[in-house]
Amino acid sequence: MMKKSKVFWGYAILALVIYVVVQALISMEVIDLYYKNMLITMCINIMLAVSLHIVIGITGQFSIGHAGFLAVGAYISAIITTKLMLPFPLAIFLGALAAAVAGLIVGIPTLRLKGDYLAIATLGFAEIIRIIFLNTDYVGGAAGMQVKYLSNWTYAFVGVVLTILVIANFTNSRHGRACISIREDEIAADAMGINTTYYKVVAFAIGSFFAGLAGAIFAHNFYIIQPTTFGFLKSFDILIYVVLGGLGSLSGSVIAAVFLTLISTYLANFPETRMIIYSLVLIIVMLYRPTGLMGTKEITDLFKFGKKGGTK
Repeated sequence: MMKKSKVFWGYAILALVIYVVVQALISMEVIDLYYKNMLITMCINIMLAVSLHIVIGITGQFSIGHAGFLAVGAYISAIITTKLMLPFPLAIFLGALAAAVAGLIVGIPTLRLKGDYLAIATLGFAEIIRIIFLNTDYVGGAAGMQVKYLSNWTYAFVGVVLTILVIANFTNSRHGRACISIREDEIAADAMGINTTYYKVVAFAIGSFFAGLAGAIFAHNFYIIQPTTFGFLKSFDILIYVVLGGLGSLSGSVIAAVFLTLISTYLANFPETRMIIYSLVLIIVMLYRPTGLMGTKEITDLFKFGKKGGTK
């Protein structure tokens, strides 16, 4: 218990140092608007990757409708700040809560499905959400909805820390172990008395909540949101973060999200060749590292290995 407490406070201090350093650089304008926007985008992508990680990497449910929950969080929060004129923190929470409710609505009937059937069902849900917003004049329809610019480094960083903290603790709890057992062998888990449907729905709702959280920060980082932003290609982008990082590795999802955000940002000046180079990078990585960058390991496992090797 004492060792876990030391590890927790170690990570807490590291997170605080990172926040303070970056915030100081932003305040001194060493980090300009371009790089500040890149950092916020990176944080949003990390939240999306980690929130999908709990569904695919931990529970083993192949979902490709994550963009739908991102859209729910984005539009609901935008309505709250722009139409209802309520505070941004409340909008973030209600947007995330709405996405969690949407996750429950889609999860309860569909998570009894498996494999390709579940993937098709979640993809269908994401498209339904997009079409609803596309045909709703209240939120601008196809033209999009103008949103106040309210996101900043603080909101994005706190969102990342909260997402990682909750999902890491859930994974290490008995509930997380139940989800992992479902991923490894659902029939055996069911035979051992684990309520597989319950745990799949819980994991799905948690993932949806943090996707909605990312959506709220995403919406208020730009001046307009459009339904086309939340198409099925966005869901595949999020899926790539998890697969490239390594299925079952939270830190792998974080590393992949950071890595691909940097590549996308620096290739933005080459729109004709950006997707070709982006795809080639993914192909090369998957050829030489088919299990993903981290496999099923975490960053902490590498440190443990090094410590063991040093004492041997």
